[in-house]
Amino acid sequence: MHRRRAISLLAASAASPWLRRTAGAQEEAIISVDVEVVNLLATVRDNKGGLVTDLSKDDFILEEGGKRQQIRYFSQQTDLPLTVGLLVDTSVSQERLIYEEQRAAAQFFSQVLRLQKDLAFLISFDVNVELLQDLTGSQKLLERSLEDLQVEGANRGIHPGPVPNSGPPVGTALYDAVYLASDEMMQGQVGRKAIVLISDGVDYGSRVDREEAVEAAHKSDVVVYGVRYYDRTFYYGRMGFAGGGSGALKKMARETGGNVFEVTRKRTLRQIFDEIQNELRSQYSIGFSPDSNSSGAGLRKINLRTRRKNLKVQARTGYYPKST
Repeated sequence: MHRRRAISLLAASAASPWLRRTAGAQEEAIISVDVEVVNLLATVRDNKGGLVTDLSKDDFILEEGGKRQQIRYFSQQTDLPLTVGLLVDTSVSQERLIYEEQRAAAQFFSQVLRLQKDLAFLISFDVNVELLQDLTGSQKLLERSLEDLQVEGANRGIHPGPVPNSGPPVGTALYDAVYLASDEMMQGQVGRKAIVLISDGVDYGSRVDREEAVEAAHKSDVVVYGVRYYDRTFYYGRMGFAGGGSGALKKMARETGGNVFEVTRKRTLRQIFDEIQNELRSQYSIGFSPDSNSSGAGLRKINLRTRRKNLKVQARTGYYPKST
């Protein structure tokens, strides 16, 4: 068992966030290249929800602020390197779910990562954010780090944050985890980049908000996949939840070009991992060079669609210029 060390997030307005590795988070040499284009990963589905994988560059229409943009880079193959970060909620409400998450995640890593090409890392979050495994292509290291997933406060009778009269609160730093994964782990990596976020979707105690987390994802070209997984028996009769959580996951996924799923009796975590894997294998990689005359330092809205109106495109909705 590796020793766990908490990660702290410095206030974003005061200093750059930093990530502290656990003793088991081994570092490996990574070669990164900065590409001076805006990158989009797009998934296309037909009106029955099936993945569409046979489109060409000419089938897409890309606009920024209503103005047509030229697609300069296009690929419909999945040979591009993949960097995937798995973020797992280990707050007390998730105690009964950890074992299944460990098993399903190990299978997901074994199926999605290609030898000597793709990289992955593992982060857990509750009141703190912890990097359990740094960027690696090693299935063994990832499996070993999954064994380190454990719930904070699980045996201390502590309830999640806003429940009244429940003793000391336990945090769920969901937004901090997304922010750190995007800003510290994904910056500079090449190819396709995705975060798979397993949580009930309720944030409590993050130092950054959802908008800041999404901004970090945009700036690192990261697609967020939300997996809503929660223990219904834990929340039964408790205040402060009210079925919440799905809204935040949906917004982060939609704005970054990802998707959101919910574990149910008919839809297991393993099945959802298979769906995410299929999406990652069916993406279009699209790049364009923004108009040099475009003004504004904030989020620039973009819209990607196809010429075939019966197809739905899943892609990021905006980007931040390199200068911001």
